[in-house]
Amino acid sequence: MFQEEKIFTLRFSLKASFPEDYEGEEDNARWTQDWERLVKPELLRVIFDTLRKHPNWTAHIRNRGLSPLDEIEIALTKDVTKSPLRLH
Repeated sequence: MFQEEKIFTLRFSLKASFPEDYEGEEDNARWTQDWERLVKPELLRVIFDTLRKHPNWTAHIRNRGLSPLDEIEIALTKDVTKSPLRLH
C-alpha cells in the first residue's frame, strides 16, 4: 500500500505577567494550572468533536516520547480506498 504524509503544526505559546514583587518560580508555575486543567482538555474535546464529523478521517493521540505537558500529537489518517479522492 502506498502512503503519503504531511505535517501541520498548531503551536500554543503560553506566557504570564507578574507584579514587580514576584519571587520567581517558587510556585512551580502554578499559573499553568488553568491551561492544563481547563483550557487544554476543552480544546482537545473540540478538535476531536470536529474530526468525528469527517468519517473518512480517523484520529488518535500519538506519543512520541515527550511529556503531554509539552506536546500532544494528533495523528490523522484518511482512508481514500473507501471513497474517491476529491481534489476540489
